[in-house]
Amino acid sequence: MGFRLPAIRRASSFSARQAPSKSEDIPKGYFAVYVGEKQNRFVIPISYLNQPSFQDLLSQAEEEFGYDHPMGGLTIPCNEDVFNHTISCFKGQ
Repeated sequence: MGFRLPAIRRASSFSARQAPSKSEDIPKGYFAVYVGEKQNRFVIPISYLNQPSFQDLLSQAEEEFGYDHPMGGLTIPCNEDVFNHTISCFKGQ
């Protein structure tokens, strides 16, 4: 079975996907971010980087962490509900 992400999914049926920690598990065109108090890992499309509201989340990450992200990847300093709401607005664009 191949690895498929139509958008982003968390767990198995959400719109975000919590993913294993290995970088080889990230399909081409996607990247991993860590979100929320528990630092859950999500794999999201690179195209989200162009979205102004996602760029706002990146600015918050820069303000809080600079370029030193404690998880070794991009850490977004917001709760999962805010993150999921933000990215849900990108579907269909």
